[in-house]
Parts: sequence; C-alpha cells; structure tokens
Amino acid sequence: ISVPLSYFAGIGGASRRGILIKGANFLETLTAVDTVVFDKTGTLTEGSFRVVEVTGTNGFSQGDVLRMAARAGAHSTHPVSASIRRAYTAGGPMRVLDLAAVAECDEIGGCGVRAMLDGVSVIAGNDRMLHREGIPHDICETDGTVVHVASGGALAGRIRVADTVKPGAAETVRRLRSAGVRRLVMLTGDDAHVAEQVAAEVGIPEFHANLLPEDKVAAVEAVMAEPGRPSGSKVAFVGDGINDAPVLTRADVGIAMGALGSDAAIEAADVVIMDDNPGKIADALSVARRTRQIVVQNIVFALGVKGIVMALGAVGLASMWGAVFADVGVALIAVVNATRAFRG
Repeated sequence: ISVPLSYFAGIGGASRRGILIKGANFLETLTAVDTVVFDKTGTLTEGSFRVVEVTGTNGFSQGDVLRMAARAGAHSTHPVSASIRRAYTAGGPMRVLDLAAVAECDEIGGCGVRAMLDGVSVIAGNDRMLHREGIPHDICETDGTVVHVASGGALAGRIRVADTVKPGAAETVRRLRSAGVRRLVMLTGDDAHVAEQVAAEVGIPEFHANLLPEDKVAAVEAVMAEPGRPSGSKVAFVGDGINDAPVLTRADVGIAMGALGSDAAIEAADVVIMDDNPGKIADALSVARRTRQIVVQNIVFALGVKGIVMALGAVGLASMWGAVFADVGVALIAVVNATRAFRG
C-alpha cells in the first residue's frame, strides 16, 4: 500500500505547487534527470515579442515594410507575427489590417511566412527564409530577433522584435545545477547572435541556434546518445510551442509550459508547469526525489521490521502482538510516512 500511495501523494504534492505530473512512472523518471534541454522562446523568455525598430530599403518606407509583414502574417499564430500585427494596428484608427487582396498564404516552419499581396509575392521571415527564396541581402547582426521583409524578389526592409528573459530563468539554472543537473542545453530557431545573448544572460553554456523543428529532435537525440553518460540517467526537454511536441515526446521526460503553451505541447508532455514559471522545473525534481526517498524509507522499514519479527518468531521470542505490529502497525506507519510527500 505504502509504495503506490507515496507516488500518489508525490503527484498530489506537485499539483499543489502548480506542477501536473501525468503518472507515477514520470515522477520516478524525474529522479534520474541529469540533463535538461530548454527551448528558448516561451520557456526561458517571455515569448511576448514587441516591435522595437522598422527599417526600409530599396525605396520602401517603414510603413510599407510593417504593412506588408502584417498582412503576409495575418493568419500566422507565431508570436512574432502576432507582435507585428499588434504594432501595425496600434498605429492609429486608420491602421486596419486589409486582407481583401491577400492570397496564397503559406507558413514555413522555422523560416517565416509567404503570401501574395495585390498580386505581388511578399515574404517575411528570418535569414534562412531569404536564402530559401534566393533574395540578395547583407548580413545583419543586432540585438533581438530580425524579420526580413521582401517584395517581388527584392529586400524591402527589416523589422526588429525583442523578447525578454523571464525573471526567474537565471535562478532556475542555478537551482538545477545545485540539484545535481550536470548538463544544460538551449535550443532555438533564432540566429546564433540572439541565442548567445540569451544563453549568457541565464547562464547556460551550451546552445544550438538556427534549428528547424526536426533539428530540435535530432539535437535531443544527440544529447541522449552522448558517450559516457551515467547509466540510468535521463534527459528532460522543456518547451511550449506546437513545434516542440515531437521533441517533448522523444525526450525521456517532456515538460511543457501550460499557461501560454500550445495544446499540442501540453498533450505531448509528461509534466506540465501550469503557470509557466521555469523555477517549477527545479521544484518538480525536488518533489520527485523527496518522494523516492520516502518510498525507500517505507520499503526498508516494512521489510526490516517484518524480518526482525520473523527472526524472533523462529526462536520463539515473538508474541502475537509483535506479529500484529509487524503487519498492521507497520502498514499504518508507512501510510502516515507516505503522506509527507503530499505536504512537501
């Protein structure tokens, strides 16, 4: 009774902290996690972008660039597209997003969006998107994420959007290291310049940038196949977007941000952080390890007492009350001890 009850109490204790663990097997897996892989946007950062700069080129004005990007990404659910639409419509009552002449909208994962606007092909995306479409451009390295906008095969301008690191992200990294996590990795579809800034700010030494969704799966698989990993150690992946669902499924334990995370990510994850606070990841490891300690205590106590009473009984020194204590008494004490996992 005490062993499953301890795990149920641990799951209940985690839920009181806003951590939904979908089964006792995942609680057990968390105790062996020694590597945590993070997605960047929405996990370590707020995931709420804002437009901070618009630049026009080749005869296009700032207004032209912003309008084209907003219309091209009108049907995209990506946070960057949403921030561009907000910036455009916030420009005044005349800034209405006219979609009458928008056709052939196409969202390309990990790259950007493409649409026909008034019969002209317009794209808005990252540097990979420009290379994909064969559009000449120069190298642009700046703070924040850059959305390149092109019209009719020519670069029209750039939009710089900024995201902010979550207040508790750096503290989460420190707590995970204190908890014995030996390797921390950050994955992102952003360029290396942005990834390096965020990784340095939160204290993660290893990062991989310019990744497509399938590249993230490959990166996690490479981490899991790392030579010399301790036997029995597990890899956790933390993400929130719909593109993270395959990685959440592939990792030993997938952890999703539940407040702003996509339904697909929440469904695929084994653990859900209900308030998107990254600090809850360290809490989840703490609850899992405390629960396992209680399980071991109960097993050792129950078998130890029963063994002692059996040995005494073999030489005629055990009474009936001793046998009752070894059975019912030990069970009750183990149950009471199991409830500590719920409180902690």
